[in-house]
Amino acid sequence: MRVFFDSSALAKRYVDELGTAEVLAWCEKATELALSVIAIPELISAFCRLRRERKLSAGQYQRVKGELMADIADALVCDTTPQVVARSVQALERHRLRAMDAIHLGAALECEAEVFVSADARQRAAAKSMGLRVIAL
Repeated sequence: MRVFFDSSALAKRYVDELGTAEVLAWCEKATELALSVIAIPELISAFCRLRRERKLSAGQYQRVKGELMADIADALVCDTTPQVVARSVQALERHRLRAMDAIHLGAALECEAEVFVSADARQRAAAKSMGLRVIAL
């Protein structure tokens, strides 16, 4: 089963917080992990912020960054193709979304995700209305 994680959900795989157990369970159920290429810089940005705020030590930062890089080596990383952008535009025209959330949604649709996992309520509502099976965190 191809499970697509947006950045808000995938971050919970690396940083223990509310929803982490559910994310780990979906990672176990997945036969293929899928994400948008934009998730990578979004997650690194979040990890850097946590390091600056001293919520991650330098060693913890290196560990979570390494885990992310190992995961994406085996994942389906959906690039921002013209088709993904077109689906993102459709999502933006139909729903109240931020641009990056629409790109995640466009990527999930284009890569034919079977499950869409997100911690963002507005994005989940849009995903559901566009035909994706949605998991709320």
